[in-house]
Amino acid sequence: MTVLTGVKAPFELTQYAIAIKQQGIDFAIRHYTHQAGKSLSLAEARALTEAGIQIGVVWETPDVHPSYFSRAQGCADGAAAYLMAQAMIAQPSGSAIYFAAPEASGCDAATRYFEGVNQAFGAAGPAERKYQVGVYGAAICCDTMMARGLATVAWLADAHAGADYNLTQLQAASLPVDDGQRINVGMVRNSPDRPAGLFRVL
Repeated sequence: MTVLTGVKAPFELTQYAIAIKQQGIDFAIRHYTHQAGKSLSLAEARALTEAGIQIGVVWETPDVHPSYFSRAQGCADGAAAYLMAQAMIAQPSGSAIYFAAPEASGCDAATRYFEGVNQAFGAAGPAERKYQVGVYGAAICCDTMMARGLATVAWLADAHAGADYNLTQLQAASLPVDDGQRINVGMVRNSPDRPAGLFRVL
């Protein structure tokens, strides 16, 4: 495998797909969320795929208190993300859905939350698609969730930690797109030795 360059965007990339592909972008991380206008749509997933851009997804709720990360909330978020992946996007089996871990140090809350996510994913029927659970956060939470078998892929939120994960967050960038516009996105890279659960749609 080779090192791929990706972007993380909290907004629709449909109209920018060709432009960012021409700048060497190999994949885009988009969201599953209850927030209108932020979630990946099937039309956007198809536009990215047609432009030659792979897709990754993350369930990320901004500015939440650490008490948010309970087992019940993990189960609710996991069920919602699974439904979006299967019913709206037809995300392929074997690909990943990442879930953001709490920023605070200590992983007890994250453990409870990811237990709930796994419970929700485990409730899928035998004929339904199966997805990998991914963790997105600080190194300590990534390491802990992986070690406890609560995630199979990890996305490090801080490149300065210097370790090798499936995905690593880099510095943000401003990319030029059509008509002289620029879009502000997070930059992400993969590990060439660790599949990151990216996908394309039909």
